[in-house]
Amino acid sequence: MTLVRAKKHLGQHFLTDKNIAAKIVDSLRLQNKYTQVLEVGPGMGILSDFLLAKKEYEVSLIDIDDESVQFLQKKYPQLGSRLLNADFLELDFSAVFNGPLGIIGNFPYNISSQILFKVLDNRQQVVEVVGMFQKEVAERCVAKPGSKEYGILSVFLQAYYKVEYLFTVKAGVFNPPPKVLSAVIRLTRNETENLDCDEKLFWQVVKAGFNQRRKTLRNAVSSLINKEKMTDEPLLDLRAERLSVEDFVKLTNLIIANR
Repeated sequence: MTLVRAKKHLGQHFLTDKNIAAKIVDSLRLQNKYTQVLEVGPGMGILSDFLLAKKEYEVSLIDIDDESVQFLQKKYPQLGSRLLNADFLELDFSAVFNGPLGIIGNFPYNISSQILFKVLDNRQQVVEVVGMFQKEVAERCVAKPGSKEYGILSVFLQAYYKVEYLFTVKAGVFNPPPKVLSAVIRLTRNETENLDCDEKLFWQVVKAGFNQRRKTLRNAVSSLINKEKMTDEPLLDLRAERLSVEDFVKLTNLIIANR
């Protein structure tokens, strides 16, 4: 079979190390919680080979690259309609999948944050994610309050998922090699179906706080609070990077209570 050309505009770096591919697939742990698995950006199928060998999964693949999809159609004719030539960021999960699913992939680095926000948008259905990201993005996902990496993505992911940094991957195991280190992380949906606060306001508070992260929250979220009623709230005297998920939930409830 003619090999697929990696395309820079799609952020493609094809994994070539089968041992790492097997390790990534084996990092899916919630087999008793779902049977449907979606692989994003399968390329030439190095992860897919290991996924399809696991009979407990009903595996679907999605790739926006026409050349990759044509290659995979020949390699895995048994997939049929479960090989999707589509944009993951535009996918209607509920129309394609019935019930919970896991997501896995060597994700394109140029849209990695968008992929994670797509997961968050579908958090009621996506119960586990195992994926390869640029190391810098992976570190942001697992960052704790007080660190320079801690930000919007850290808070939102950790609000709904247990986030684990699994292992670092060197550039030499990709074709073409990226100019950065990579890392594999795992997201496991937590037991809380919804946060104990107004989630729409929670998202607004977090985004406003980090969009002006050098300011104290009193100034950064000033448009969302009743300044006269919240003059003595100590959380507002901190910067967003100092607050945990629980602190943001608490602050959201305080803002509601003091309107």
